[in-house]
Amino acid sequence: MHARPLQAWQVLAGGICALVLTIGLARFAYTPLLPLMQTQAGLGVADGGLLAAVNYAGYMSGALLAAWIESPVWRQRLYVLGLPLALLITALMAAGTQFPVWALSRFLGGLCGAAGMLLGSGLVLGWLMRAGHRPELGLYFIGLGLGIVVSALGALGMGSAGLGWQGQWLGFALLGLAFLLPAWRWRPPVPPAAAASAASAGPSRRWLLLMLAAYFCAGWGFVINATFTVAIVERQPLLAGQGPWAWLLVGLAATPAVFLWDRVARRLGDLGALLLAFALQAVGVVLPALSGSLLAALAGAVLYGATFIGIVSLTLASVGRRSPGNPGKAMARLTLSYGAAQVSAPALTGHLVEASGSFAPALWLTGAVLLLGMAALVAALREEARGRRLG
Repeated sequence: MHARPLQAWQVLAGGICALVLTIGLARFAYTPLLPLMQTQAGLGVADGGLLAAVNYAGYMSGALLAAWIESPVWRQRLYVLGLPLALLITALMAAGTQFPVWALSRFLGGLCGAAGMLLGSGLVLGWLMRAGHRPELGLYFIGLGLGIVVSALGALGMGSAGLGWQGQWLGFALLGLAFLLPAWRWRPPVPPAAAASAASAGPSRRWLLLMLAAYFCAGWGFVINATFTVAIVERQPLLAGQGPWAWLLVGLAATPAVFLWDRVARRLGDLGALLLAFALQAVGVVLPALSGSLLAALAGAVLYGATFIGIVSLTLASVGRRSPGNPGKAMARLTLSYGAAQVSAPALTGHLVEASGSFAPALWLTGAVLLLGMAALVAALREEARGRRLG
């Protein structure tokens, strides 16, 4: 129980810190440490992709759980449980070189990510709507960009201090303590029963199916970059050792992007803004395939960072607003398609890279998947227009 009502800035700040814990450390720390684990712990490219797939299997399991749970009390309890668990599983990565231990950490890390992304965002969005604030999640999702910045700067700092892969995982777990306290103290309160059970017509089935398809494509584009951005840069002879800087650029581009995409959506609408974000991300994905230059690698990282957070924020806020009775549950259902892509894409990409000796085929495939997502969004726009005519 909170002694006094929370302010909007506290709820948002607590949610931002929760995202740094459950995504930035429990998930994103893996990206800058992947090359180090490959050289020091003997982790292969295919196994690296498999661990990422295990992580997203955990994430999808968490999304299934979030889609199933009706009780607002339990939704908040599981969200709160994910906060300290994120630190424990981050430290677990340093326990040894056994693949099953790493896989357990990545799976539980996926569950933590679902708690922060789905349960947390649903609780925050519901609180904002009940408190009469603008129902946008851009500020909340600044935690994603900040999580990338923390993981990149942490890896750079600990690497320059000479820490090995195990020391860096433990360092990230200790760093997370700074975010645990505000995330815990300013956690969103349990929604009142009346708000949790409010009736809502919800979006049309066809619109939801089209958004499921688009979000699957978004998940594919997200996970390839989230898993392999550093590795792609490190593979280029002139850029060896520069991977964490590219990852830092992703975070620096993502952090202010949340404000921009909310403003774009006010002008173009949610789906119009999503179309623009998909197009820019597709360009960013194929740039490293077109050129091995430093400029192409860094431009791709910036475009990815500036778009993925907008796609997540706009999609989840859009479906959450259309389902005010239980926005977190609606978001979780949509996220199952995102999670399906996140499970399948890294493992397939790892094998494609090993078979071809290059990331280029996987990047071109990802660009094509994003174009399919744009087609689904255009169809969803038409469905919305048709609904307005009929309504």
